Amino acid sequence: MTDERVADPGTVEIPADVEAVVYDLDGTLVRLVVDWAELDTEIQAVLREEGLDPGDRDAWDLLDVAEAAGVSGVESMIAAAERDGAHASTRLPLADSIDHGLPTGVCSLNCEAACRIALDAHDLAQHVDTVVGRDSVAERKPAPEPLLTAIEGLDADPARTLFVGDSASDETTADRAGTRFSYVGDGPTTL
Repeated sequence: MTDERVADPGTVEIPADVEAVVYDLDGTLVRLVVDWAELDTEIQAVLREEGLDPGDRDAWDLLDVAEAAGVSGVESMIAAAERDGAHASTRLPLADSIDHGLPTGVCSLNCEAACRIALDAHDLAQHVDTVVGRDSVAERKPAPEPLLTAIEGLDADPARTLFVGDSASDETTADRAGTRFSYVGDGPTTL
């Protein structure tokens, strides 16, 4: 795995032998406007109503707890917040450089609809050949399946694909999928 960190958050070096590029969405190409702390609190309340102890978990861990306990509605709460946040999202500098002529995909922990809304809102959809969100496949990042599904949609080889993201979880996803990896900007962010 290659870690080609660059200081400019608007560029990522794409090695010459790469045949496809897949991007994370939130924090990489756009910034969704979601109050994650408020959403965590709302989900925790739902879980408490179901007699579960949510602890001090974030939305993704709370979603796992809800799914394991058979609590419905949590996924739709997160997806609604993401879709709203996609409409209000801001375009990040790297989005200006995704028209590089290579097959291009998005692989995100956000729901697919939110990804598509954000890409449309920022005139990026015409540069993206495939979109895989949290609800597109059975597994979620950092499992390799979402990234491998995006790569398959590009008819590319994982070993010759660059995955660009903003988190250590994105790097883990790339490692598990057997792709190259590059951080946007100068390293991982924490959510």
